Amino acid sequence: MIEILQQFAEPWAIRALIASALVGITCGILGCFIVLRNMALIGDALSHAILPGVVVAFMIGLGANTIGRFSGAVIAGLLTAVIITWIQRNVKTKNDAAIGIVFTAMFSLGVIGISYISRQPGVHLDLKDFLFGQVLGVTNEDLWLTFGVTVYVLVSVVVFYRYLFITTFQPVIAQTMGISVSTIHYFLMLLLSFAVVAALSTVGVILVVAMLVTPASTALLLTNRLHYALAIAAFFGFLSAAAGLFFAILFETTPGPAMAVTATVFYLVAAFFSPKKGLVFRLFQKRKLQRRIRLEDVLKLAYRQQQQGQLTLDGLLQGLGFSKTALQTQLQLLRSKNLLEKNSLALTEEGREEGRRLVRAHRLWETYLASEMGLSAEQIHEDADKYEHLLTDEILDEVDKTLGYPTTDPHGSPIPARRGLPEFSLLQLLPNQQATIAAKQPGEHVSSRLWQLGLLPETAFSILNKATEFIEVEQAGKHIQVPVDLARRVKILK
Repeated sequence: MIEILQQFAEPWAIRALIASALVGITCGILGCFIVLRNMALIGDALSHAILPGVVVAFMIGLGANTIGRFSGAVIAGLLTAVIITWIQRNVKTKNDAAIGIVFTAMFSLGVIGISYISRQPGVHLDLKDFLFGQVLGVTNEDLWLTFGVTVYVLVSVVVFYRYLFITTFQPVIAQTMGISVSTIHYFLMLLLSFAVVAALSTVGVILVVAMLVTPASTALLLTNRLHYALAIAAFFGFLSAAAGLFFAILFETTPGPAMAVTATVFYLVAAFFSPKKGLVFRLFQKRKLQRRIRLEDVLKLAYRQQQQGQLTLDGLLQGLGFSKTALQTQLQLLRSKNLLEKNSLALTEEGREEGRRLVRAHRLWETYLASEMGLSAEQIHEDADKYEHLLTDEILDEVDKTLGYPTTDPHGSPIPARRGLPEFSLLQLLPNQQATIAAKQPGEHVSSRLWQLGLLPETAFSILNKATEFIEVEQAGKHIQVPVDLARRVKILK
């Protein structure tokens, strides 16, 4: 290990480390935009398509010069981007097919050109160095070029961040704001070409896509905020390059592939252990949801049985299919949450409210499936059992409103009212039924509306007609139309 650390003090190792770190940072930042725009394949295409530009630079005598190779590669990359975009927009060819056609043709031309040039006397041009990189042979000129590309990319992203952001997530809105989406696209292709050429000497054309995609994908697993993702991707790009170089020297292997493998290891760790998107987190969330569903199933059945005056341990066992031990565990959990009485098999007030909400969710969703989706009563029960645990009060209120505040489900069972509404409301009455307005209503607003309509408390009335928007009632010889939304809030005494 000491010998390895001593090697890092050598000038060639320092140059290799700095170049790798700069490439990792540049590719990590640009990779976020590439991944979010579903352009990973274009990054791969550009990395292969720059070879003809390098070949042309050698043919015109600029191949020995770093700037010459850089210029040729960038021009080839931009030409590839233009051709791909033109085919995608003007020829009836699938987007990924257009990319594959262009980059394979360009790469093939580059290979043919390198094969031809390498046979010329005095020319040493090894295809392997382009494919897999030669980071240990980085020169000072290469290092300065990579540094300049990194600075240019960082400044460009900072200055044009808002344009890159909106064209990435909302290109249509960007166009309405007068932002040229095509210009930003080609500018991003320019930055990507710079990054690919800078990475040519470190990881090579084949593995540059790994440095573009993998650190960015790792960052996007850890955050949903783009500016955080850019910083995290830059960090993992730097770490992958530095650690990959260290392992390459330690195990005496090729640096480019070692960097790609290291980046993949970081991605796999994030894929499993990311706090919000990781597989382990999702497994815990799934198990937590399953435990909640089991508990709510017990609560729902207990509520229904208590409403019927038949809440017993045997009844719960028969209805749920649990073992006695498993049921006792669930009942103990209900008691710990103050949903079940401590010393008896009876729901608390809070337990009855929660059970009522679950039954309401189940029966409302059954009604929705039957009336809006056209399913039969036999088809809807299992689906309602599944989704009743996932429906929020806001969604249930919207479903209730869409259905016109139904009082019974397709099986004829009553649908409990929403929490905060009376258990027996005016809306639940059928034509010709009689009842009395309760003196105490859920709120002063309800009492005030009833007074304005002329409906008197503690006075009998009867239902004449029920329509979609109102209920017609008769009280003391007067015919009064009560809006449906108000009727569901009016507490009655049967």
